[in-house]
Amino acid sequence: MSKGLPKRSENYSEWYNELVKRADLAENSAVRGCMVIKPYGFSIWEKMQRALDDMFKETGHTNAYFPLFVPKSLFEAEEKNAEGFAKECAVVTHYRLKSDPNNPGKLMVDPEAKLEEELVVRPTSEAIIWNTYKNWIQSHRDLPILINQWANVVRWEMRTRMFLRTAEFLWQEGHTAHATEKEAMDETKQMLDVYATFVEEWMSVPVIKGFKTANERFAGAEETLCIEAMMQDGKALQAGTSHFLGQNFAKAFDVKFQNKEGKLEHVWGTSWGVSTRLMGALIMAHSDDLGLVLPPKLAPIHVVIVPIYKGDEDLEAIKAVIMPIVKELKSLGITVKFDDNDAYRPGWKFAEYELKGVPLRMAVGMRDLQNGVIELARRDTLTKETRPIEGIATYIKDLLDEIQTAIYQKALNFRQENMFKVDTWAAFEEQIEKGGFLLCHWDGTSETEEKIKELTKATIRCIPLDAVEEEGVCVYSGKPSSKRVVFARAY
Repeated sequence: MSKGLPKRSENYSEWYNELVKRADLAENSAVRGCMVIKPYGFSIWEKMQRALDDMFKETGHTNAYFPLFVPKSLFEAEEKNAEGFAKECAVVTHYRLKSDPNNPGKLMVDPEAKLEEELVVRPTSEAIIWNTYKNWIQSHRDLPILINQWANVVRWEMRTRMFLRTAEFLWQEGHTAHATEKEAMDETKQMLDVYATFVEEWMSVPVIKGFKTANERFAGAEETLCIEAMMQDGKALQAGTSHFLGQNFAKAFDVKFQNKEGKLEHVWGTSWGVSTRLMGALIMAHSDDLGLVLPPKLAPIHVVIVPIYKGDEDLEAIKAVIMPIVKELKSLGITVKFDDNDAYRPGWKFAEYELKGVPLRMAVGMRDLQNGVIELARRDTLTKETRPIEGIATYIKDLLDEIQTAIYQKALNFRQENMFKVDTWAAFEEQIEKGGFLLCHWDGTSETEEKIKELTKATIRCIPLDAVEEEGVCVYSGKPSSKRVVFARAY
């Protein structure tokens, strides 16, 4: 049996990296900073995609696809956006290779194949999409436009970690255009709610909804709303963002419409997105020193059945009883794996399915058959129970729902235990080293925010939507403050 995972308590970062590899989620690729998402990992991402896509369509959005390449002149049109992403851009300058005359068998860039205009590999798609919307929008009758795209983007990160930060990653990006400021702001809030619902109900991860500060806002947005989740090391992870763009991109790309009164106006815009970073959140919020802990709604396999037998005769007897149960489970929408591979012993299988986070394991041997029972093991609590075979399928369906809720409740309890009201700078400096979310008064200035980040590496994760108005003084400057914000170190 392979050596166990590193312990979270000893080296959280190494534990995470090893778990991603050993659970067969992803691996590093030949391209520096990029990853290969393996079938088991991709099947979790597909479930995420499917659930989110359904939620987008329920709220009136449709999918489209826009080019990977953005002409540099278009990218530059919205200056704040261009400046915000400039350092991470990959740029295509040539379109052909040729044999290198000084190095036989090698290729070189053909200097004569220089592009007339350089192309930016999309780090985000506002520029190419708003340039397209200019042709789609003339009248108020053309609005709203509610578009989503599933795509890959490239942000040339120097320090990478699988799922959390890679040079290329998968995501969805919504881009909408509206006739009024209110419609656009309503859309921004609606999509944040969609993300919060998905992360809490599907991923079983509690989140705090809030506004980003001006320093942390998306480049080119008037407001950025976000959901922030706490990982098991007490750090924050931004799990989704929704941006109110105002008329910034409409003005940059001259996107106007004729309103009901016949006057020309610039349209109002939003953009919103989540990425494969959610995979990182899923792993870090729930998993333990034995491997993944997956909420049933996103688990590729809900139940694994491990028969314990001595020969073909035993196996056939077990199958005769178990296969009708498998069929019944599948009819209830439950994915089942019956693992009768005789190359591995049951103990190895138990450890492997624990590593992969399968929510329920069923073990059954000849003695169990004689007694009309099976053994059920829960991955989330590592508890076992013996249940009658009669009615087991319905019991499992209910138990999976219970596990989904229990995983969420455990994460919520952890967050509540690691949220602290902090009122003095000395207490701030002490607590931030221990981790967690610090609820503090802040004077509202970028200078204070930057100084705190410089001194402690903590950032304002959000100004919570449900923040209570209360008089106080800034934890750092001592200046007046009307509400608490969330500080934390973050991924």
